[in-house]
Amino acid sequence: MPLVFRRTIVALLAGFAALVIAAYAWMPEPANRPAADAQAASLPDNWIIQPELARQLISGGALVLDTRDPLLALVQPLPGSVPVQWQAFSQADAPSRGLLLDDDDALSQRLQAIGVSADRPVVVIADNSQGWGEDGRIVWMLHTLGHEKAYMVDGGINALLASGSITIPTVAGAGDFVVNRNERWLTTIETVRDRLDTEDGVFVDVREPREFAGAVPYGETRGGHLPGAKHVYYRELLGANGRLLPEAQIRALLTSRGITDDVEVIAYCTGGVRSAWFTAVLHDLGYQVRTYAGSMWEWSAAEADSHPLSTEIAFRPAS
Repeated sequence: MPLVFRRTIVALLAGFAALVIAAYAWMPEPANRPAADAQAASLPDNWIIQPELARQLISGGALVLDTRDPLLALVQPLPGSVPVQWQAFSQADAPSRGLLLDDDDALSQRLQAIGVSADRPVVVIADNSQGWGEDGRIVWMLHTLGHEKAYMVDGGINALLASGSITIPTVAGAGDFVVNRNERWLTTIETVRDRLDTEDGVFVDVREPREFAGAVPYGETRGGHLPGAKHVYYRELLGANGRLLPEAQIRALLTSRGITDDVEVIAYCTGGVRSAWFTAVLHDLGYQVRTYAGSMWEWSAAEADSHPLSTEIAFRPAS
């Protein structure tokens, strides 16, 4: 499909999604809201849930956010879900595109406009076979902004639909969620810079091997990785079916790369999407983990003398 035609379709779909989102402001509250309230009181602390639980939450009135490329959503629609793009909640200009918006009021308004409420569970959907971990980015964002009941589905939309179609009750009306930041899972360029000269924690680069080695396919100013960083391409944690590997296998893989659960992990990628997904996985395994949302877009644009990058590749045991 020609690039111009594709962009035109995406723009039209995005405009349609904006109209749908705006419509929530005047629609009445759904009748199934009490069920969602009741569920929210007994939900797990994990950020990743199995498809069976996701179906239960959706049936009870959870908000469903669809993070897929609009073209993928057009091919495999999920009626009743709300389309979202992580960029809508992030800074627009380079090199800060991976950073969340600074304005909490603006973030609250945007989240309320798509139906996010403090006491309503949020189930976030992605396509694990073709996505970049956008569901992890949205779930990480919601927890970082203070929403404690946001979940991504292990296996994404394919796992959710594996046992048949699903009916998503209409979640009508604007939400009431107000941002109350929790920076437990977030770190900054200043902290990363300070830790380069210490042994306090471990940096984990979750990009492709070519990026770790110095390639700049996604707009980085300079190539390479943080000095001393470990490399775990985030897709290594997934099986061929798009589901997470068993916990024991993930732990063994991480240990083989020098990553253990007794030190804090700072994960980074290009703009904080893949690393946020990785953070969600490690969070559920009990690791101390933070996402550097600015990641390589921000770091590589900073002064090279004070923000160094390396292209040296240390020996890595086979996984």
